[in-house]
Amino acid sequence: MGRREWNPSLPRQATLAILSFALMVAVPEFVPALKDYKIFDWHSAPAVLDFAPRRVSVSPIEEEQRRLRPDADPNAYGLRPLDEAGGAMDRFYAALVRSEAREAGAEVNILHYGDSPTTADLITADARVALQKQFGDGGHGFCLIAKPWAWYEHRGVSLSGGHWITEPANQSQNRDGLFGLGGVSFRGEEDAWSRVVLRETGHTSVEVAFLKMPGGGAFELKIGERRVRVDTAAPEAGPGYARFEAPPQERRFEIHVLRGPVRLFGYRFEKPAPGLVYHSLGVNGAYVAVPSRMFREEHWAGQLRHYAPSLVVINYGTNESVYPNFVDSGFALELKEVVRRVRAAVPESSILVMSPMDRGKRESTGEIGTVPALPRVVAIEQRVARESGCAFFNTFQAMGGSGTMGRWYQAEPRLVSADFIHPMPAGARIVGNLLAKALVDGYNKYKLERMRPRLAQWD
Repeated sequence: MGRREWNPSLPRQATLAILSFALMVAVPEFVPALKDYKIFDWHSAPAVLDFAPRRVSVSPIEEEQRRLRPDADPNAYGLRPLDEAGGAMDRFYAALVRSEAREAGAEVNILHYGDSPTTADLITADARVALQKQFGDGGHGFCLIAKPWAWYEHRGVSLSGGHWITEPANQSQNRDGLFGLGGVSFRGEEDAWSRVVLRETGHTSVEVAFLKMPGGGAFELKIGERRVRVDTAAPEAGPGYARFEAPPQERRFEIHVLRGPVRLFGYRFEKPAPGLVYHSLGVNGAYVAVPSRMFREEHWAGQLRHYAPSLVVINYGTNESVYPNFVDSGFALELKEVVRRVRAAVPESSILVMSPMDRGKRESTGEIGTVPALPRVVAIEQRVARESGCAFFNTFQAMGGSGTMGRWYQAEPRLVSADFIHPMPAGARIVGNLLAKALVDGYNKYKLERMRPRLAQWD
């Protein structure tokens, strides 16, 4: 046997991986259009070698604790109440009263529309956990059929699938506007499949939303060992929902396309007890014109009515904030159209306009400031909410206002990524809990107002 010569070169796959990573780091530095998608902050590199001693503090232990765990300081993030007038949230609060009392059949559905942070169930998952502790756990709610983006996640849900043609409303060549509740549709033939594994037991109902259509195929839903067949053929296109009971101990659900074509939207998982269901409906790269222009109005209206929300959260503005001309000329009109569509579809629901978080920008001085148009986005949203009879939550001010992302980026552990846009899980937890606290605060005020007449009788 001949002696094998040592080859000092890297394996081909490792070399390609290193080169790919280098390109991901370098390209955003030189392509202006990709400046907001940096994964490495070169300005922070010198700090790695900066061993200068810190200034002397009168309370070094407390100061270091705040720096290392900024999300654990309760005094840093006080309550920011909702801006609501004219009973904008009363119908939502009335639903919470019934749910908190565990009345039979009481279910509170919150539909939260947003952009990229909510695609990973960030912010929404923490709000869900906080609210379900008080008002009951009605189940996980809606999630898409498969992952349209690698980072699509739902807390407590393991989701996988394959062989789908994925069509997000804002990234698809398909312009028919039929994207279901979550803004993404999935086309599949015989080899398409989906699998969901829930972390928790207790869900007794699973529903699959799909499109009925001429020439539609069939898919099979597997619930444990049980298999049910669903045909999607219909004389004309329209919404379809297949709902089935599930054993409370079952956590695994699968879909296999038997024959195509089929077009599916998402699952819904619910528990039998009265409680709150928080549906996270983020679309990557979304902006306010997605629901106002890219969703076909009558189709979306039917989806909204089917899921019967007590509250619809409209949470856009981050992606628009770097387009000042649009912010000043078109943003308010598009937001008003979204509100109009929601109100026309589900007039019995409350609507909450939720502002974006801070969005950071590296200044010429090296400091991380706030993109100039973002405060204008927030002001416009607050004005439109008031004029439209909606409630408003000022996320931007609740989390600290201008420069917050700079402070979050310097925290240890960091609360925001190097793009100064997307929160890390600890940062998202802050925002989700701020939202939940504001909703509970408004609810408590509502209950107090309802009690005043009875309290007055005892004076």
